[in-house]
Amino acid sequence: MCSGRIDLSFVLKSFLNGADGVYIGACRLDECNYTTNGNYHALNMVLLCKKILEFNGINPDRLRIEFMSAADGNKFAETVEDFTKEIREIGELGISEGINDDELKTKFNNLLNLVPYIKMAKREKLGTPLLDPAKREGFFTLDEIDEMFKTVPSYYIEPDKCRACGICAKRCPVEAISGGKNLIHIINQEKCIKCGTCFEACPFDSISRLIGEKAPPPIAENKRIIERDKKRGA
Repeated sequence: MCSGRIDLSFVLKSFLNGADGVYIGACRLDECNYTTNGNYHALNMVLLCKKILEFNGINPDRLRIEFMSAADGNKFAETVEDFTKEIREIGELGISEGINDDELKTKFNNLLNLVPYIKMAKREKLGTPLLDPAKREGFFTLDEIDEMFKTVPSYYIEPDKCRACGICAKRCPVEAISGGKNLIHIINQEKCIKCGTCFEACPFDSISRLIGEKAPPPIAENKRIIERDKKRGA
C-alpha cells in the first residue's frame, strides 16, 4: 500500500488507542512506482503531525517516518529496533508528558474531529513535494499551528433564515445536522467536523461561518417549527 494512503487520522487513532509510538515505512523518495509521489505526501503529513503533537504537549519523537525499498531489509530492522529503543526511553504515552488518560483522550478525540479542517487548511503545503531536505525542518512551525487552531470555524444555521429545505442535512458527511419538514435545522457542534460542506451547499445563505468563535446554542425545540403561508406555499 502506498504510504500516501496513510491519513493523519490513522496516526492520531493509533495514539488514541494506546500506541506509545508510530513508525511509518515508505518507499524511497523520488522512486515512486506510480508517479504520484505518495511518499512526499506521507512526509508532509508526518511533519505536520509532529508539530501538532508538539503543540499539544506530546513528544513529537513518538512519530517517525523512514524511506527504504523492499530490498532494504537490514535498514528496516535497524530503524525499527532504534525506534523501539527510543520509545522505551521516552516512556509510556502521556506519563512522560505529564498528561493523564482522560486529558490525553480528549486531546486526540478533539484532533480527530478537526482532521478534515486541518487537511483543508494545510492542503497547499501538504501537496508540496519537499525536494530539498534542508526545508523540511521548519516547513511547519508552532506559530503556524497555533494560528490554525485559533481560526477553527464554527457553522451555525440562522433560525430566521432557515427554509428547512434539507439540503445541508443531506450533504453533511457526518450527519451532524438534524431537521425535518417545516423544522428549523440545527448543527450538532460536537459531531461537526468543520468541513464547510453545509456552508457551501445552502442555497439561501442561511448558514453563518464563525471564525475562532463558538456557535450560539441551538434554538429551543418548541421554537423550531416554521409557520408557512399555505396559500402562497412559502
